[in-house]
Amino acid sequence: GQGRIEMELEQNEKGEKVLPLDGVLTLGMGVLCTLAYWAPVAMENKFLVSNVIAWALAMVSLGAISLGSFQTGAILLAGLFCYDIFWVFGSDVMMTVATKVEAPVKFIYPAPPSDTPRAYPFSVLGLGDVVIPGLFVRFASKIDEALQPQNLSYFSVATAAYAVGLLTCFGVNEITHAGQPALLYLDPSLVGSALACAVANDQLEEVWNFREAEEEAGKEE
Repeated sequence: GQGRIEMELEQNEKGEKVLPLDGVLTLGMGVLCTLAYWAPVAMENKFLVSNVIAWALAMVSLGAISLGSFQTGAILLAGLFCYDIFWVFGSDVMMTVATKVEAPVKFIYPAPPSDTPRAYPFSVLGLGDVVIPGLFVRFASKIDEALQPQNLSYFSVATAAYAVGLLTCFGVNEITHAGQPALLYLDPSLVGSALACAVANDQLEEVWNFREAEEEAGKEE
């Protein structure tokens, strides 16, 4: 079938349907960001615009996709763990895409000063390194709502695990001066911390077999 974009209209005091103000503002910001991104200006001067667009894509993805079950999330992260390692260490494809393809599918930040010359002036975090782990972190909040843990919050632990994994990845990158597969550090950190948290809450079996409510997951498809 053909895809459609639908926008809910609001009614004013006269009962007339009008475009919602927040939708108009969001559309305007999107147009301005797009024009700024495609302006003939060096990326060093507009990298924040690229990051804003990438952030918007990430937020839409996080709101639209559900893992469905803990086991699905664990299997997905395990598969992408192997995928990321292979394409970063076993091939130059990932590094070529990260440094040669300029598109808002990554977060870029000016690289810190270094005595070692850099071929690419930015530090890069791929959009997938935010969205994929982010889905698992968001799923942890669903576990909190359903299981009501008494000791540790799954969402808080997952958020901390993501931060630790990402900082470890950045640290290794700075020490080795070589591109690192972020999921190498993020995936074990997230899944391992979730299982450890489940043990601490005496809910290991419940977490391992946890499935999101079908009606709620269906709303996000």
